[in-house]
Amino acid sequence: MANGFLSVAGAAKTFGSATVLDGVDLAMSRGEFVSLLGPSGCGKTTLLRIVAGLMAPDQGKVALDGEDITRRPPHKRDVSVVFQSYALFPHLSVAENVAFGLKARGAPPAEIAPAVARFLDLVQMGAYADRSIKALSGGQQQRVAVARALVVGPKLLLLDEPFSALDRKLRETMQIDLKRLLRDVGTTAIFVTHDQDEALTMSDRIAVMYKGRIEQLDVPAEIYRKPATPFALGFVGLSTRLPGTVTQSADGIVVVDTAAGALRARGNFLPGSPVLIGVRPERIVLDHSHANRIEAPLADAAFQGARVQLHFHAPEGAQILVETPSLPAAAGPGTPLKMSWSVEDTLLYPAPEAA
Repeated sequence: MANGFLSVAGAAKTFGSATVLDGVDLAMSRGEFVSLLGPSGCGKTTLLRIVAGLMAPDQGKVALDGEDITRRPPHKRDVSVVFQSYALFPHLSVAENVAFGLKARGAPPAEIAPAVARFLDLVQMGAYADRSIKALSGGQQQRVAVARALVVGPKLLLLDEPFSALDRKLRETMQIDLKRLLRDVGTTAIFVTHDQDEALTMSDRIAVMYKGRIEQLDVPAEIYRKPATPFALGFVGLSTRLPGTVTQSADGIVVVDTAAGALRARGNFLPGSPVLIGVRPERIVLDHSHANRIEAPLADAAFQGARVQLHFHAPEGAQILVETPSLPAAAGPGTPLKMSWSVEDTLLYPAPEAA
């Protein structure tokens, strides 16, 4: 089994003929925050439930702090879970909800009240201790659920899309607050989300999942700048993606024939190889100062505050996306614009297999 505070080795799970997890390995350090990011059905919640003990893997092992917990029941794993629905007890007060786990574990009564008060203060809910759960907003309930999960001092905190029911502004506030809280408490956490912005904001590392596998596990900046697969490129962040065929290859540089013209990238592919070119929209400039140069008519422009998003239609249906601080003067739909980007900013992949 892989070394780490949390180690998942070869986790596999099938439901009928569907493979939900296909031999997943994951190792985490103590105090680390890792997000499982991917579309619905990719296996991220199944992996979380296996770590929590709510589901048994068909194959593989789970170890926490050096102990094999693969077959250990959930209540003996020293793991807390915050669910999407929060799962609070509506008949109990805020303080009683937070105290529930401590009482269930037989904590001395004299220790319970101070611990509850401390964690309610940490989640900025100290003034609501005597309130009914029914009287709280969704964001306030989420804070209570986090306090209840953390007050028992778990070795591992698992969060299953806890912000999905919140509006955007509150969700963004809660992301920063939770990141700060877990750092202050020193809690190791796994966070399940399908929201790429959420994962990029909160995580020490991100595991991008697709079809039951981890496609890439890395720090957010590397996931964005150097996505390992076409799926990671397409799922995390915006990008221009141009399929093509290698026409030349020499000294680690290939020339690729695409619908937008001949483009260069670093890589080692034989001439004739089908490939995919990728580039992030902010790396493209509206001039021909870089090696990869194209020209296309502007299709649309979307103002987004600090930036303008420009959409272009290249031949054969190719979509080109550029982000720039401002719209060029006198540019409108149909205006041809020059664009370029460097070889170093060009991402290159084998052509993805048809689904």
